[in-house]
Amino acid sequence: MTLAAAPAPTAADSAPAAPVRRRGAAGWLAVVPLLAFTAVAFGVPAVAMLNGAFTVRDQATGATAYTTANLTASLHGAYLTALLGSVKLSAVSAAIGAVLGLLLAQAVVTSRFRALREAVLTASGVLANFGGVPLAFAFVATLGNSGVLTRRFGLADHGWDLYSFWGLTLVYLYFLIPLMVLTITPALEGLRSQWREAAQNSGATHAQYWLHVALPVLAPSLLGGFVLLFGSAFAAYATAAAMVGSSIPLVTLQIADALSGNVLVGQENVALALSLDMVLVAVLVMAVYLPLQRRSARWLA
Repeated sequence: MTLAAAPAPTAADSAPAAPVRRRGAAGWLAVVPLLAFTAVAFGVPAVAMLNGAFTVRDQATGATAYTTANLTASLHGAYLTALLGSVKLSAVSAAIGAVLGLLLAQAVVTSRFRALREAVLTASGVLANFGGVPLAFAFVATLGNSGVLTRRFGLADHGWDLYSFWGLTLVYLYFLIPLMVLTITPALEGLRSQWREAAQNSGATHAQYWLHVALPVLAPSLLGGFVLLFGSAFAAYATAAAMVGSSIPLVTLQIADALSGNVLVGQENVALALSLDMVLVAVLVMAVYLPLQRRSARWLA
């Protein structure tokens, strides 16, 4: 018995390679408009900001020179106070928002009422994007010096002041807590019921399960949510500007003052240096957030 020789490969066998290459090229061409838009919308402003942050104009001759004087000024005096004030406000409001958002999300996930869960998640999606002047007006009308609740319960007599650090923190929590609910809910849903059952069968209490099983698994998501909330609060501007003006030192308000010309002669580009400081903080935030997000996805996949 003889074995038939295997047929030699023909040109038809390698034909699919060409369509695959064409589809790949078409895919790259489809991305070109997005890349062009990103380069124009983000690249050009970034280059202009970098150039201005390191540029100083001589008032006598009008000549420009590259120097670090703007960055040095942005890290001293009132500018440094504003930067530290923004970091403090963002950290405190993000920490409180992360804890309260976790508790609310856990209550929603464990609820037996599907309509309640959908209502809370829908409301969170709306409230997480509700800010600016409308939010400031709502709180001023409700908890301001002449607000409805302030006058109704005599809060001013007990030391309440909306136009303070803690008042602004309360306003920030209005959109940070819903943002945390949206962020942490998928991680809570990823906790497997087998883990809880195994802990109970081993004699662990409810508190021990959360302390030794659930929280370690949720730790990357919790830290990632905190970082996300920090970045959102750090970049907020319109709400604080409409509520407190310049009574609370914040870097976003300092940038607005510098852009409007409320700076010393020769320091016009300090606003760009402050913006660069904010970009560096945002880069650090994303450098922390992205690895935590990937680690959380591996645990909960």
